[in-house]
Amino acid sequence: MEKKLETPKNWNLETLEDGRLVLNMGPSHPAMHGIVRVLLTVQGERVSDADVEIGYLHRGFEKTCENVTYNQCIPYTDRLNYVSPLINNVGFALAVEKLMGVEAPVRAQYIRVIMSELSRLTDHLTCIGANAMEMAAFTVYFYLINAREELYRLTDAVAGGRVTPAYTRVGGLTQDLPPDFRAMTAEVFKKVRKNLSDADKLLTRNRIFYDRLHNVGTISKEDAIAFSFTGPALRSTGLPLDVRKATPYLVYDRFDFDIPVGSNGDNYDRYLVRMEEMKQSMRIVEQALEQLPAGPVNHADYNVILPPKEEVYGNIEALMAHFKLTFEGVKPPKGEVYQAVEGGNGELGFYIVSDGTGNPWRVRVRPPCFALTGGLSKMIKGGYIADIVSTFGQINMIGGELER
Repeated sequence: MEKKLETPKNWNLETLEDGRLVLNMGPSHPAMHGIVRVLLTVQGERVSDADVEIGYLHRGFEKTCENVTYNQCIPYTDRLNYVSPLINNVGFALAVEKLMGVEAPVRAQYIRVIMSELSRLTDHLTCIGANAMEMAAFTVYFYLINAREELYRLTDAVAGGRVTPAYTRVGGLTQDLPPDFRAMTAEVFKKVRKNLSDADKLLTRNRIFYDRLHNVGTISKEDAIAFSFTGPALRSTGLPLDVRKATPYLVYDRFDFDIPVGSNGDNYDRYLVRMEEMKQSMRIVEQALEQLPAGPVNHADYNVILPPKEEVYGNIEALMAHFKLTFEGVKPPKGEVYQAVEGGNGELGFYIVSDGTGNPWRVRVRPPCFALTGGLSKMIKGGYIADIVSTFGQINMIGGELER
């Protein structure tokens, strides 16, 4: 016996008086990563208005950090941007060191630069690969993710962790580079450059890819500044702002590298900027390895960094320092500090307030993709619904830092 299916009486789309429809895109939409909802007002396939809403993740990063010691915050920074965690590690450690008035040894600074640039590579590879896949370019996705896998093996050999390495410590690093790191890096970069070249041949002059990105998600230089954009999204408008050049930190002022910029402020320019930035990151790493000095990778003061285990077992002062740092943590003087680094998506800043104890009194993070997501509605208005996927992918929203 046939059963007639009826549409539920309470199911309908909100239709405005002028014929426009109000639609939900996300948070369950696959391109929205489960944590962003876009309330769209559409006229046919065109977006006439958009309201972007976040609030579906609630990581609690800042309040969690206020209840642990400074070094215990570092594993939580991994989870901010889990695609380039080493930059987060470095940024937080630099902020605490600035608060304490100490510097990591020069060798440690070089290694932090190397690891940060390797992380920038994995970030951009993920962004372009995932964005290409969302537009059905599966072959490119495999090229770029295979390149990322090679880089993960390289950083894993140094830090002992792929996605959550927790590699830095206040005053230094968990360990030095392995003896064969330079040769390993040279081999990995050969494969990465080959995969990037293959992806470039498949994408950059591809008519479909070009039409999907060119003049899509456009934002002017003035609007980008007003929204506090940083990183590739800002540089795609023609403004060459990069924290590594504007306010140099670590030893970035010792390297020769370029800041690629676009001119249209569209998705295609953001793609080109990221492609060129990956070449510049490899250039920085090669210079850093060439210049890498000998020496320790940790601060000499045992009030800052844990003593080596061999000293802990045979020296009472080292044993006491070990226990005090383990249980109480480092104790910066009272004060406040802001330290910014250039993350994969732009300026990543940490604001810390110390009350003189081993736990931070206040932690606040300035994540780059929070501002970028705030400007998303401006970028998608007037475009097609299908264009939202490419635009959202090119701002490279990372949930952990968007929703602390």
